[in-house]
Amino acid sequence: MKVRAILNRDGGTLRTTDLDALCARAVDLFGRHGHELECRVVAGSSVEAELDAAAADPAIDAVVAGGGDGTISAAASSAFRSGKPLGVLPAGTMNLFARSLGMPLDLDTALAAIAAGAVSKVDIATANGRPFVHQFGVGIHARLVRIRNGMVYRSRVGKMLASLRAIFASAVNPPRFEVELHAEKGEMRLTATGVAISNNPLDESPVPIAETLDSGVLGVYVARSVTTNELLSLVLDVMTGRWRANPAVRETEVRDLVLRFPRRKRGTHAVVDGELIDLETEVTLEIHPGALSVIRPVLGTDR
Repeated sequence: MKVRAILNRDGGTLRTTDLDALCARAVDLFGRHGHELECRVVAGSSVEAELDAAAADPAIDAVVAGGGDGTISAAASSAFRSGKPLGVLPAGTMNLFARSLGMPLDLDTALAAIAAGAVSKVDIATANGRPFVHQFGVGIHARLVRIRNGMVYRSRVGKMLASLRAIFASAVNPPRFEVELHAEKGEMRLTATGVAISNNPLDESPVPIAETLDSGVLGVYVARSVTTNELLSLVLDVMTGRWRANPAVRETEVRDLVLRFPRRKRGTHAVVDGELIDLETEVTLEIHPGALSVIRPVLGTDR
């Protein structure tokens, strides 16, 4: 199999990694497993173009993407359109999709798992046609990302500390907005502080990730309008894996969903796999069962 690896040199831990040495080890490793690997190290601004070029190249059988959650989300979007298998090299802060896939978080171990891995089909979701592999969020999550993006950090630990600072800054005067939810199970209208839609339902770990990636349903999580103290309590419950029991949270599972924001203010954002986008007045969310080909670790394999 001919594989092209696209590594975002500006993404996550790759910024401080000797990428020439990593690529040399990867080429040797894939060769020992019978694959031909071409490794390209690119700037963050060029990642999407490189991913699309790899997807369109008939000589390329599979793509490996290395970077943070934004890079992996873009790679999944490209793979969803092309149908080519995607290998995920986790180099971000949270590595949420990689965790859901069961990928090792050490780069060399992850490369070994991809080289010896097997292709399988998992679900992917879309928001108004835009693919996402982890989550679409409105309200508190979008505010947190906007505040964190305005901070300066130079490492994974620095980004985690910035996220903590952003959480406390976001909790001051929590956002409140009207939202309508329309699904096959019925309709609901309420004032919320946050709405999150996940690609498959989330587990209750301190880093909530999808319990499985082939359930064929979206996870829907709504935090009703809360006070600052209630929001801080919810944050603590999320960090300790107890959020499901928090009285502010409602959850359900659906195959598709329409969100409407009747009083959306201009300039309001949503967040998709950690990236801010403009929030539209109406958002249609859908699950696409088994529509994404990925390379997953095979139990019992090694280098």
